[in-house]
Amino acid sequence: MPTIDADAHVIESERTWDYVENPKYKPQLTMPNGGGPQHWIIDGRAFRRGVNVDPTLSEADREMRDIGARLRHMDELEIDIQVLYPSLFLRPLTSKPEVEKAICRSYNRWLIDICNQSHGRLRWIATVPMLDMPDAVDEIRFAKANGACGIFSRGLIADKRLSHPFFHPLYAEAEEANLPFCVHASTGNFDWVDLFDGESGFSRFKMPVLSAFHSIVHDAIPQKFPALRFGFIEVRAQWVPYLCVEIARRFERGEEQREKNIIRDNHVYVACQTDDDLPYILKYSGEDNIVIGSDYGHKDTSAEIEALRTLKRKGDVDPKVIDKILYDNAKALYGL
Repeated sequence: MPTIDADAHVIESERTWDYVENPKYKPQLTMPNGGGPQHWIIDGRAFRRGVNVDPTLSEADREMRDIGARLRHMDELEIDIQVLYPSLFLRPLTSKPEVEKAICRSYNRWLIDICNQSHGRLRWIATVPMLDMPDAVDEIRFAKANGACGIFSRGLIADKRLSHPFFHPLYAEAEEANLPFCVHASTGNFDWVDLFDGESGFSRFKMPVLSAFHSIVHDAIPQKFPALRFGFIEVRAQWVPYLCVEIARRFERGEEQREKNIIRDNHVYVACQTDDDLPYILKYSGEDNIVIGSDYGHKDTSAEIEALRTLKRKGDVDPKVIDKILYDNAKALYGL
């Protein structure tokens, strides 16, 4: 049975910005005068480089400068396909639509070059400029025409929840393109980042995704765009029973009861981790809507480079269901 790593990463490098057309928008890599870690300078703000990088992987491997090495490592890990998410974009980078457009476009074109050399084994999730909907729609069309398998989103975008009508044109275009809308552990709100400065990262990056799930489902976005698939990535799956019951209770308290299975009936897919209580989670999600990723390239609490092989060995779930998690469900989510 083939395997799909539903959440792997690339680490952005200076080559990522080779396609920025206007030099004033191009991120610059700098080092403090007194030494120390490098920082990206984007729109006047400094972002430390390599904060969440797996030191056991070579730089050439992480940054895709040696695609053959990456593919050989995938062979060792028994992974047939990796779905690639960004790293730097997991936090807000600018409040200016023109800057966001420039860096998103360049990132996508860099990834296209990489994936075109992988014989179909590296698939990419597009970053789109979500501060301006016409720009977002244009980039979704470009992404679809060039092999993207999904749309990346942060859990919050500036001052808006993901159920806000502002995003409806994006959802309509993603639905038309048959590209899933994938909310990855992250935030796109500078105030939120500042509020949780110094904390572990749970509130900064995980909680916005759970809030996004609640608002998207509760506010009936899947009913407005019934062919659109949604992914919720790198926040475990332990939250599924809690939020499914929480939403169901809200429906029972005078609101319309819309779904029998909140995950399945809203076309939602959730990425699990190997130490999640899968037998319990599957009672709420069903067996067709759970995927798994390694978080390849990162070193945080979600990183488990052997995740796919570990899941095979655990033995606490029917092997046929494990096969679905390792391949069929990710294939369905990403339309592979």
